[in-house]
Amino acid sequence: MYYEGPIYRPPSEAKALLIQATVGCPHNRCTFCMVYKNGPRYRVRPVAEIVVDLDEARMLHGSGVRTLFFPAGNTIAMPTDDLCRICAHAHRVFPHLERITVYGSSQYIHKKGPDDLKRLADAGLGRIHVGLESGDDVILSRIKKGTTASQQIEAGRWTMAAGIQLSQYVVLGIGGVARTLAHAILTADALNRIAPDFIRLRTFVPKIHTPLLKMVENGAFEMLGPHGVLEETAAMIRLLDAPSQLISDHYTNYINLDGRLPGCRHRLLAQLDNALKRPETDFRPFFIGRQ
Repeated sequence: MYYEGPIYRPPSEAKALLIQATVGCPHNRCTFCMVYKNGPRYRVRPVAEIVVDLDEARMLHGSGVRTLFFPAGNTIAMPTDDLCRICAHAHRVFPHLERITVYGSSQYIHKKGPDDLKRLADAGLGRIHVGLESGDDVILSRIKKGTTASQQIEAGRWTMAAGIQLSQYVVLGIGGVARTLAHAILTADALNRIAPDFIRLRTFVPKIHTPLLKMVENGAFEMLGPHGVLEETAAMIRLLDAPSQLISDHYTNYINLDGRLPGCRHRLLAQLDNALKRPETDFRPFFIGRQ
């Protein structure tokens, strides 16, 4: 089977078969992301090659594969016809397949529109992992996300309406000290209006070879400390009413939070309140990410 460039998958897809459908990322301008800054350039693999890999995987693993993830960084951007064809073929060769998943940015989901998203759902695409990052347009512009809050809300609602599960990622601290309250309030508002299946928390860690690391080093971006991140998290959770599963399944986070909103709100806030009573030296130290 063929793999090119960095191959990442969400923690929740740890048991999934990985079949590469695209290479790189078509946007590749986010100031906090290092994954594809040194290449390879974005391209879509030919359907015939992906079909060969799926058939080879069937020979290697048998028909019992349950979950399948199509890397790389923004597979939802591939032509809808191509993505439909490989989803349909995957279901043919793996008759017990329960879920097909991809990464996808809101701007490319939005370009699909409701009709293409429904086609993808009908072909068997079951979940999209989306980096919402923030619901604050100021932050989205500063980190060069390539989308707006309103576009992200519309893309998310279209995805849900099509019957595709939506897993959205929030980066705690991505607005720094200056935008922490706006980040919490506007991100909660966006999530409430989308009501995704999953809200996954990540904490901002500056990565090597990224513009945002340079801003941290020269003082143009003031990072939140552990208490600041926990306070921002609490401010967001107080406002979240969406019936979503909130999860903090990542090594960057200071504490683990997991629960179904809005019913778990008081328990999660109690966890955060207890964590805020600990000194900041109790939490993981500052580090620069290298992956």
